[in-house]
Amino acid sequence: MPICERLKNFLDSSGVKYITIIHSTAFTSQEIAASVHVKGREFAKCVIVKSGENFFMLVVPSDHKVNFEKAKIALNVSELKLATEDEFKSIFPDCETGAMPPFGNLYGVPVYVDEKFKANEEISFNGGTHNDVVRMKMSDYVQLVNPIFCNIGEHI
Repeated sequence: MPICERLKNFLDSSGVKYITIIHSTAFTSQEIAASVHVKGREFAKCVIVKSGENFFMLVVPSDHKVNFEKAKIALNVSELKLATEDEFKSIFPDCETGAMPPFGNLYGVPVYVDEKFKANEEISFNGGTHNDVVRMKMSDYVQLVNPIFCNIGEHI
């Protein structure tokens, strides 16, 4: 299955350059990064969290985890929990569960990106499947998504 159609159409219509990399089925971001020879700090891991009825997409490097205390401050919420797959899979209907790209803007979900990504020239991420990775310039990603950069991760 190629990258999700919504993402492909968005990238193609924006005119940005990107590449797709097909890899054997993998589920963890560190496993995927290693299989496509991308540094962990350049591979985006999407974590869907929930505060009340509101969902947020948190994007951290694959060699990091979300620090929930930092994330609560960044999102200006008093409670925050990891959303379950059952809670969020309908938000991303054209993506395999857990393989959504860091383009929450295409799905009506605010995107918060760990500030460590600012140092990267490129970003790699799941293309909506457990077999496809998309790689593009970080500057293009920022222009297309307009994420909120904040300190939300900590090294594993």
